[in-house]
Amino acid sequence: MNKPLCVIAGVGPGNGLALCHRFLEGGYQVAILARDLERLKGYAAADADIHPFACDFTNTDDIKSTFEQIHQQLGPVKVLAYNAGSGLFGAPLNVTLDDFESAWRVSALGLLAAAQTVAPSMIENGGGSILVTGATASLRGGANFGAFAAGKAAQRSLCQSLARSLGKEGVHVALVIIDGVIDLPRTRERQPDRPVSEFLQPAAIAETFYQLSQQDESAWTFEMDLRPRSESW
Repeated sequence: MNKPLCVIAGVGPGNGLALCHRFLEGGYQVAILARDLERLKGYAAADADIHPFACDFTNTDDIKSTFEQIHQQLGPVKVLAYNAGSGLFGAPLNVTLDDFESAWRVSALGLLAAAQTVAPSMIENGGGSILVTGATASLRGGANFGAFAAGKAAQRSLCQSLARSLGKEGVHVALVIIDGVIDLPRTRERQPDRPVSEFLQPAAIAETFYQLSQQDESAWTFEMDLRPRSESW
Protein backbone atom coordinates (compact mmCIF):
# COMPACT_ATOMS: atom_id res chain seq x y z
CA MET A 1 0.00 0.00 0.00
CA ASN A 2 1.28 3.47 -0.89
CA LYS A 3 1.97 5.77 2.03
CA PRO A 4 -0.35 8.77 2.40
CA LEU A 5 1.13 12.07 1.27
CA CYS A 6 1.67 15.12 3.46
CA VAL A 7 2.74 18.37 1.80
CA ILE A 8 4.48 20.93 3.99
CA ALA A 9 4.38 24.37 2.42
CA GLY A 10 7.16 26.46 3.91
CA VAL A 11 10.04 24.40 5.33
CA GLY A 12 12.99 25.74 7.30
CA PRO A 13 14.94 24.59 10.36
CA GLY A 14 12.04 25.22 12.77
CA ASN A 15 8.38 24.26 12.43
CA GLY A 16 8.65 23.07 8.84
CA LEU A 17 11.39 20.53 9.47
CA ALA A 18 9.72 19.39 12.71
CA LEU A 19 6.47 18.83 10.80
CA CYS A 20 8.37 16.82 8.22
CA HIS A 21 9.86 14.53 10.88
CA ARG A 22 6.56 14.03 12.70
CA PHE A 23 4.60 13.04 9.63
CA LEU A 24 7.39 10.71 8.57
CA GLU A 25 7.11 9.05 11.97
CA GLY A 26 3.37 8.76 11.38
CA GLY A 27 3.89 6.73 8.21
CA TYR A 28 3.55 9.45 5.60
CA GLN A 29 5.67 10.34 2.63
CA VAL A 30 6.37 14.05 2.77
CA ALA A 31 6.79 16.71 0.10
CA ILE A 32 8.66 19.73 1.45
CA LEU A 33 8.37 23.12 -0.26
CA ALA A 34 10.33 26.36 -0.01
CA ARG A 35 12.21 28.74 -2.28
CA ASP A 36 15.65 27.34 -1.46
CA LEU A 37 15.75 23.97 -3.24
CA GLU A 38 19.36 23.23 -2.25
CA ARG A 39 18.52 23.51 1.43
CA LEU A 40 15.51 21.23 0.91
CA LYS A 41 17.68 18.66 -0.85
CA GLY A 42 19.89 18.61 2.23
CA TYR A 43 16.87 17.79 4.40
CA ALA A 44 15.66 15.18 1.91
CA ALA A 45 18.98 13.31 1.97
CA ALA A 46 18.02 11.92 5.38
CA ASP A 47 15.07 9.84 4.18
CA ALA A 48 13.83 8.47 0.85
CA ASP A 49 10.27 9.46 1.79
CA ILE A 50 11.16 13.18 1.80
CA HIS A 51 10.64 14.86 -1.59
CA PRO A 52 11.88 18.45 -2.12
CA PHE A 53 10.17 20.97 -4.41
CA ALA A 54 11.06 24.62 -4.98
CA CYS A 55 8.09 26.97 -4.63
CA ASP A 56 7.58 30.72 -4.32
CA PHE A 57 4.50 31.32 -2.16
CA THR A 58 4.05 34.86 -3.43
CA ASN A 59 3.46 33.51 -6.95
CA THR A 60 0.15 31.72 -7.50
CA ASP A 61 1.21 30.28 -10.86
CA ASP A 62 4.27 28.75 -9.20
CA ILE A 63 2.14 27.33 -6.38
CA LYS A 64 -0.34 25.70 -8.72
CA SER A 65 2.31 24.27 -11.05
CA THR A 66 4.29 22.90 -8.08
CA PHE A 67 1.24 21.18 -6.60
CA GLU A 68 0.34 19.73 -9.99
CA GLN A 69 3.88 18.36 -10.25
CA ILE A 70 3.56 16.84 -6.78
CA HIS A 71 0.26 15.19 -7.71
CA GLN A 72 1.74 13.73 -10.88
CA GLN A 73 4.86 12.38 -9.15
CA LEU A 74 3.54 11.35 -5.73
CA GLY A 75 -0.24 11.12 -5.99
CA PRO A 76 -3.07 12.91 -4.16
CA VAL A 77 -2.42 14.96 -1.05
CA LYS A 78 -3.89 13.66 2.21
CA VAL A 79 -2.56 16.43 4.48
CA LEU A 80 -1.51 19.96 3.60
CA ALA A 81 0.39 21.79 6.34
CA TYR A 82 0.53 25.42 5.22
CA ASN A 83 3.47 26.85 7.16
CA ALA A 84 4.58 29.61 4.79
CA GLY A 85 5.07 33.02 6.37
CA SER A 86 6.27 36.48 5.40
CA GLY A 87 8.36 37.59 8.39
CA LEU A 88 7.77 41.22 7.37
CA PHE A 89 7.46 43.57 10.34
CA GLY A 90 7.29 47.31 10.91
CA ALA A 91 4.92 50.12 11.86
CA PRO A 92 2.23 50.82 9.25
CA LEU A 93 3.79 54.12 8.15
CA ASN A 94 7.17 52.46 7.69
CA VAL A 95 6.04 49.36 5.80
CA THR A 96 6.38 49.56 2.05
CA LEU A 97 3.32 48.81 -0.06
CA ASP A 98 5.25 45.99 -1.73
CA ASP A 99 6.00 44.41 1.65
CA PHE A 100 2.35 44.75 2.68
CA GLU A 101 1.23 43.03 -0.50
CA SER A 102 3.88 40.33 -0.14
CA ALA A 103 2.73 39.50 3.41
CA TRP A 104 -0.86 39.14 2.20
CA ARG A 105 0.22 37.05 -0.77
CA VAL A 106 2.14 34.55 1.34
CA SER A 107 -0.35 34.27 4.20
CA ALA A 108 -3.69 34.47 2.39
CA LEU A 109 -3.44 34.30 -1.39
CA GLY A 110 -0.88 31.50 -1.31
CA LEU A 111 -3.07 29.49 1.05
CA LEU A 112 -6.06 29.92 -1.23
CA ALA A 113 -4.06 28.83 -4.29
CA ALA A 114 -2.79 25.75 -2.46
CA ALA A 115 -6.22 24.87 -1.08
CA GLN A 116 -7.86 25.21 -4.49
CA THR A 117 -5.28 22.80 -5.89
CA VAL A 118 -5.44 20.07 -3.23
CA ALA A 119 -9.05 20.17 -1.98
CA PRO A 120 -10.73 18.65 -5.07
CA SER A 121 -8.62 15.48 -4.87
CA MET A 122 -9.16 15.31 -1.10
CA ILE A 123 -12.90 15.39 -1.66
CA GLU A 124 -12.65 12.83 -4.46
CA ASN A 125 -10.60 10.49 -2.25
CA GLY A 126 -12.81 10.66 0.81
CA GLY A 127 -11.28 13.49 2.80
CA GLY A 128 -8.12 15.10 4.05
CA SER A 129 -6.75 17.86 6.24
CA ILE A 130 -5.59 21.42 5.59
CA LEU A 131 -3.67 22.65 8.63
CA VAL A 132 -2.44 26.24 8.83
CA THR A 133 0.21 27.93 10.96
CA GLY A 134 -1.41 31.10 12.26
CA ALA A 135 -0.30 33.81 14.67
CA THR A 136 -1.63 35.93 17.50
CA ALA A 137 -1.21 38.87 15.13
CA SER A 138 -4.31 37.60 13.31
CA LEU A 139 -6.34 38.58 16.39
CA ARG A 140 -4.78 41.96 17.12
CA GLY A 141 -2.51 44.22 15.13
CA GLY A 142 0.52 45.28 17.13
CA ALA A 143 2.16 48.63 16.52
CA ASN A 144 5.05 47.06 14.59
CA PHE A 145 3.06 44.37 12.81
CA GLY A 146 1.40 46.43 10.07
CA ALA A 147 2.00 44.01 7.21
CA PHE A 148 2.29 40.74 9.11
CA ALA A 149 -0.91 41.22 11.14
CA ALA A 150 -2.96 42.19 8.10
CA GLY A 151 -1.79 39.11 6.20
CA LYS A 152 -2.46 36.80 9.14
CA ALA A 153 -5.89 38.31 9.80
CA ALA A 154 -6.82 37.69 6.17
CA GLN A 155 -5.50 34.15 6.51
CA ARG A 156 -7.63 33.48 9.59
CA SER A 157 -10.80 34.69 7.86
CA LEU A 158 -9.98 32.58 4.83
CA CYS A 159 -9.46 29.54 7.07
CA GLN A 160 -12.92 30.05 8.55
CA SER A 161 -14.44 30.17 5.06
CA LEU A 162 -12.49 27.09 3.96
CA ALA A 163 -13.50 25.17 7.10
CA ARG A 164 -17.19 25.98 6.67
CA SER A 165 -17.26 25.21 2.97
CA LEU A 166 -15.02 22.12 2.91
CA GLY A 167 -15.96 20.47 6.19
CA LYS A 168 -19.18 19.00 4.83
CA GLU A 169 -17.09 17.54 1.99
CA GLY A 170 -14.84 15.68 4.44
CA VAL A 171 -11.91 18.11 4.46
CA HIS A 172 -10.79 19.16 7.93
CA VAL A 173 -9.43 22.73 8.00
CA ALA A 174 -7.72 23.82 11.22
CA LEU A 175 -5.79 26.92 12.25
CA VAL A 176 -3.03 26.73 14.87
CA ILE A 177 -2.37 30.15 16.38
CA ILE A 178 1.23 30.44 17.58
CA ASP A 179 1.52 32.81 20.54
CA GLY A 180 5.13 33.25 21.55
CA VAL A 181 8.71 32.91 20.32
CA ILE A 182 9.71 29.70 18.55
CA ASP A 183 12.99 28.11 19.59
CA LEU A 184 15.31 28.65 16.60
CA PRO A 185 19.02 29.47 16.35
CA ARG A 186 18.21 33.00 15.18
CA THR A 187 15.72 33.66 18.01
CA ARG A 188 18.21 32.37 20.56
CA GLU A 189 20.81 34.77 19.16
CA ARG A 190 18.40 37.69 19.40
CA GLN A 191 17.30 36.81 22.94
CA PRO A 192 20.27 35.01 24.55
CA ASP A 193 19.03 35.67 28.09
CA ARG A 194 15.55 34.25 27.52
CA PRO A 195 15.04 30.95 29.41
CA VAL A 196 14.43 27.83 27.32
CA SER A 197 11.06 27.40 29.05
CA GLU A 198 9.84 30.61 27.42
CA PHE A 199 10.32 29.34 23.86
CA LEU A 200 7.84 27.24 21.87
CA GLN A 201 9.49 23.98 20.80
CA PRO A 202 9.00 23.10 17.10
CA ALA A 203 8.61 19.38 17.85
CA ALA A 204 5.77 20.14 20.27
CA ILE A 205 4.05 22.31 17.68
CA ALA A 206 4.46 19.56 15.08
CA GLU A 207 2.88 17.03 17.44
CA THR A 208 -0.21 19.22 17.66
CA PHE A 209 -0.45 19.40 13.87
CA TYR A 210 -0.16 15.65 13.60
CA GLN A 211 -2.86 15.02 16.20
CA LEU A 212 -5.18 17.46 14.42
CA SER A 213 -4.75 15.45 11.22
CA GLN A 214 -5.84 12.31 13.07
CA GLN A 215 -8.96 13.71 14.76
CA ASP A 216 -12.20 11.81 14.37
CA GLU A 217 -14.68 13.71 12.21
CA SER A 218 -17.18 13.70 15.09
CA ALA A 219 -14.89 16.01 17.10
CA TRP A 220 -12.90 18.28 14.79
CA THR A 221 -11.01 21.32 16.06
CA PHE A 222 -11.08 24.45 13.95
CA GLU A 223 -8.83 26.79 15.94
CA MET A 224 -6.39 26.28 18.79
CA ASP A 225 -3.66 28.44 20.27
CA LEU A 226 -0.27 27.29 21.49
CA ARG A 227 1.97 29.17 23.89
CA PRO A 228 4.60 28.47 26.55
CA ARG A 229 3.16 28.24 30.05
CA SER A 230 5.07 31.42 30.98
CA GLU A 231 3.64 33.51 28.10
CA SER A 232 1.48 36.48 29.08
CA TRP A 233 -1.88 36.57 27.29
